[in-house]
Amino acid sequence: MIEIRACSGIDEFDACVRLETETWGYDETELIPRKTFLLAQKIGGQVIGAFSADEQQAGSPAAAELIGFAMSLPGIKIVQGQPMPYLHSHMLAVHRDRRNRGVGAQLKREQRREALARGIRHMEWTFDPLEIKNAFLNIHRLGAVCRAYRANFYGVSSSRLQGGLPTDRLVAEWELDSPRVQAFLEGRPIVASGIEERILVPGAIEQWKASDTAKAQAVQAENRTKFEQAFAQGRVVIGFTRDAEGNGVFELGRLSS
Repeated sequence: MIEIRACSGIDEFDACVRLETETWGYDETELIPRKTFLLAQKIGGQVIGAFSADEQQAGSPAAAELIGFAMSLPGIKIVQGQPMPYLHSHMLAVHRDRRNRGVGAQLKREQRREALARGIRHMEWTFDPLEIKNAFLNIHRLGAVCRAYRANFYGVSSSRLQGGLPTDRLVAEWELDSPRVQAFLEGRPIVASGIEERILVPGAIEQWKASDTAKAQAVQAENRTKFEQAFAQGRVVIGFTRDAEGNGVFELGRLSS
């Protein structure tokens, strides 16, 4: 059984920090400490946890174990001259033994539910465009779109997941109460039409990041140019697919109103 709820108490925030360390392998200069998780929740952000309540062998309930979390920070954007509150989802982590079971999607759904309950209708986050699984979740499962690319956004990172590459990021935009997002969350993903460009991420990119940095960086640099040019021309990432060879394919076109 998985319980999705807001984290509370020092012990649960400490568990978030431990999972953060296990997931990204940050050194102390990049690690987000417990007090930041606590503060994020207190000032209008979110720290939402996924807890496993598996039963012990004797049959009595086991203590809930944190197996995933999502942390967001509150923000303000100026849209058409007016301030608009939104949430920036800064971190989402799932324990390595619990991945590929939909826990990440459950955390995102709870972020959306909680935000809408407070009248917040917009959420953003950044993600590495070389991470195929993340792109599939963000775009194909959740219905987010991308229209901005941030080259080396965080600077040099100690995360082992980065593989020594520049921290290039796409910005995911999630319009929480839009018909598009609702359709995707109901399992009715909108088939992208009017595709003007496709940008491919080789299925071997994760292996290259670990063993052939030059090859991975060449893909990153080529795709960076493609994204920046496409966005400058008004194209938007509106779809993402995976082909039979395991490659990821970003689909870009015009976002219908």
